[in-house]
Amino acid sequence: MPTTDAFDPYHDLTGDQRAQLETYEDLLRRYNETLNLISPDTTDAITERHIVHTLALRVRDFPAGARIVDWGSGGGLPAIPLAIAYPDTEVIAVDSVGKKMRAVRSMARRLGLDNLFAWDGRADNWPDTAHYSVSRATAPLAELWQWHTRAAAELPADPGPTDWAPGLITLKGGDLSEEIAALRAQDDSVRIRQIPLHALLQDAAQHPGYFAEKCMLVVQRS
Repeated sequence: MPTTDAFDPYHDLTGDQRAQLETYEDLLRRYNETLNLISPDTTDAITERHIVHTLALRVRDFPAGARIVDWGSGGGLPAIPLAIAYPDTEVIAVDSVGKKMRAVRSMARRLGLDNLFAWDGRADNWPDTAHYSVSRATAPLAELWQWHTRAAAELPADPGPTDWAPGLITLKGGDLSEEIAALRAQDDSVRIRQIPLHALLQDAAQHPGYFAEKCMLVVQRS
């Protein structure tokens, strides 16, 4: 795993995977003309504000055979970048907005992502299981943890030394003290780690200030 002060979110990606990410950017921009997949004022900065941001999850890896569920995936973030980066995993995008999930399915077909699936419906109604939960600015931390624990399954093998331990990994921003306190009040058995993205991504970002108040929250059982 790269050190956090010299992290390249594109590390170990092949030329084909990088090309897939570029194609995804083009598709996301095109679909966003008719669907509200991402904020319109970010379409000129998709690489930094969406791709690099979600690839921050690669500061550790997801092992082959893992199932990753993305709660509130919207336009496939972080589901699609993760499916590209980890072709030996299964990634499920979950969102209650059907037109967004239809767009994700269409983009997955165009990108040749056989390991990406989209499910449209409420997160608390998703009927399956996963080893990892991910999200980006979707819901309060306590609610995300409820979704994760309801769906959580054990990995078939112990994670490797550079892999994430099973749990919830979410991208958030701003003052999270109230969300963290609410989760601890709900479940005092959790271990919560906060990773600032400013230092992690400053070398990969054109405008490092964008990540000044953004972080990654990792929630796992103690």
